[in-house]
Amino acid sequence: MSAEPISRREVRAAARRRSDRRNALIAAVSTIVVIGGGVLLLTTRQGWPVVQETFFSPEAFRTSFPDILRGFWIDVKLFLAVEVLVLIASLGVAVLRSTRAPALFPFRLLAAVSTDLFRGIPTILVVYLIGFGIPALALPGVPNDPIILAAFALTLSYTAYVSEVFRAGIDSVHPGQRGAALAVGLSRAQAMRFVILPQAVRNVIPPLLNDFISLQKDVALVSVLGIVEAFRVAQIDAASTFNYTPLLAAASLYVIVTVPLSLFLDRMQKRDRGRRRLEEARR
Repeated sequence: MSAEPISRREVRAAARRRSDRRNALIAAVSTIVVIGGGVLLLTTRQGWPVVQETFFSPEAFRTSFPDILRGFWIDVKLFLAVEVLVLIASLGVAVLRSTRAPALFPFRLLAAVSTDLFRGIPTILVVYLIGFGIPALALPGVPNDPIILAAFALTLSYTAYVSEVFRAGIDSVHPGQRGAALAVGLSRAQAMRFVILPQAVRNVIPPLLNDFISLQKDVALVSVLGIVEAFRVAQIDAASTFNYTPLLAAASLYVIVTVPLSLFLDRMQKRDRGRRRLEEARR
């Protein structure tokens, strides 16, 4: 009696495999045609030899890459430091804006105003204003190191964005979770720490990673303060040789870092969608 259902499953599985193979073949042929056509269209243009020499010179790439790589380590260290600062500051701002204690109203107002302000100003302008404005004030005890000021500027800008992500995660947790936590004897602070925040953080990991991918690229903006990081080194090399290949060498380093993060983000989003579908099916 079990032979017939098994046979039907095998038939469906075989049909699904044939469909997958056909779709994969169509996708491969389509990719080859589109990419091949684009490459053919580009390389057959009259100006291609000049573009190739100006932007894709192997000799210029080989000559400039070691210095650009050394500058890129500044980007990496700055990114890691700012990422930690943004996580701490943005989570604090999100929790503060989610509280309703009357005594904290001035701080909530300040957090809301600063979030709207720094979300409205382009990041490069924040870097300019902090990087050149604070040294001009000559405040005693305030560091004037461009790297510290750049890290502070990026932290201000991205805290505004990431705090809204965290706040959306907190709002996404069902109010019944807080009520249940209070019912078992937890205080409001304990409910936020042990019940609300773990669920909120889990819900916003994909958009959180997306913001940090953007941060990794925006670290290059600190070059406007004279910091000799990867993009600045590439600019100097390009200006001295009149060849723009060093800029592509710098771009390749950013791609090497951001593409794996993007793939990891896609995988997490796919897993999150599967988890949500499973939870809905159980309901």
